[in-house]
Amino acid sequence: MRELEIGDKLYNVKQNGFTDFARYSFSEVVALTKTLAILKNGVRLYNRPRISYIMENVGYSVARKKGVHWHLVSLKAIRNAQIENQKIAVHDWFEAKEFSLKEKQMIYNQFKKLGEVS
Repeated sequence: MRELEIGDKLYNVKQNGFTDFARYSFSEVVALTKTLAILKNGVRLYNRPRISYIMENVGYSVARKKGVHWHLVSLKAIRNAQIENQKIAVHDWFEAKEFSLKEKQMIYNQFKKLGEVS
């Protein structure tokens, strides 16, 4: 466990309830004070690593919100963010799209071919 340095890249995950999508935020350390690391997005973190079992083993608490942690970016976090962003894009597209009967029939037939419709 180490203190943050300028240039370190971090991420945070927010979720509104268990049924909501995980929404990832990424930022970078741009300044340091005696006790804080300031991120590019304005978030101020205590520059003391803490054990955190939220997403990674080590987290950095947000100043005045010790229950909110940011974590050093990993390949796993980037991949998980890509997967979640795709889920959000698909969900939003289906929410905004109004299907014609012909489109519904095409979707139904594709599911039927896959054996998803009985």
